[in-house]
Amino acid sequence: MTQGLDRARAEHLVRPDPKRMIASFPLAVLLLAPDMTISAVNPAAEQLLGQGARRLVGKTLTDVLAFEEPLIMSRLADAETHLVARRVRVALPGRNARALDVMTAPVQHHPGWQMLVLHEMSGVEGLSDDVPGAGAGETGALRAPEVLAHEIKNPLAGIRGAAQLLDRKLGEADRALTGLITAEVDRIAKLIDHMQSLSRRIREPALPCNLHEAVRRAQAVIAASDPGGVMVREEFDPSLPPVTANPDALVQVLLNLMTNAREACEGQGDRRIVVRTRFASGIQVHSRAGKPLRLPIEVRVSDNGPGIDPALRDHIFEPFVTAKKNGQGLGLALVQKLVREMNGRITHDRDEAGGWTHFRLHLPVAGTVQND
Repeated sequence: MTQGLDRARAEHLVRPDPKRMIASFPLAVLLLAPDMTISAVNPAAEQLLGQGARRLVGKTLTDVLAFEEPLIMSRLADAETHLVARRVRVALPGRNARALDVMTAPVQHHPGWQMLVLHEMSGVEGLSDDVPGAGAGETGALRAPEVLAHEIKNPLAGIRGAAQLLDRKLGEADRALTGLITAEVDRIAKLIDHMQSLSRRIREPALPCNLHEAVRRAQAVIAASDPGGVMVREEFDPSLPPVTANPDALVQVLLNLMTNAREACEGQGDRRIVVRTRFASGIQVHSRAGKPLRLPIEVRVSDNGPGIDPALRDHIFEPFVTAKKNGQGLGLALVQKLVREMNGRITHDRDEAGGWTHFRLHLPVAGTVQND
């Protein structure tokens, strides 16, 4: 009797076979060969696609399903990139198009092979876009970071504590770096709180801000993370008045734009980034109260990189659109969200003749807009 119990206990301790794990996975999983044919599927995929493995295996992916968004197939064609896209319209054979979450990942040590994961959000509470007060395609797509917020805050607290301990042991000349670490941890923690509130449509208060101080704070963060990186040239108009913005959100926006510019011009023999501020008359939008609002203060972040893929230029502010190999495509979507909450606007354009890519942030003068 004892031997039987020991044998049963030992069987429980045996690590499950990976094939059984995939078979038990509740999401639809398809293994795609380099030529985009389906090599294997799990039972959840059979159920979602309405066909058994014998009929699915060997077919090309386009014979089985069709994505209404053409960018999805172009990303799938690059088997070395990760893709995460929410609520993509997918047409299945003999059925109406359905909104599915789509994820892909390359198979390690097998070039060209990739895993395609499909998931239908029906019946899931709390993570769907269909909640009161949520703007279509605006807040729902940015809720994914909420899931990680709690786990991110824990190590942030540890980093802040470590910086404070180091501060006690360093000389006065080195304490500026620990102060920068502490300030950035606090800013990121506030940003996480802000991202958690996106679905509740809560806006952070906008205050009078010195635009040039925000630019230099973002520059200090980049310089500390990459001391030998490309230098940023400043072309500031010192006569500009304060702008209306949330200070931490404004730093985050500028940090994202300058980080993107630095990455965009990597590999250039003469890497150049220019941050320019100026008064730009004539730009006017309607505020949330419905009144005309002028946005005369412009900050432009420019780089001399090769520019954004023309196929992506009209979509770069949409969630999960990115040309980066390991990017998730949330940076510019969050930038646009934060800018609009400050009553500002952000645009981009390409100067092919000069070889420059420009991102232009337009903000109101302090005192010209009321907080809602």
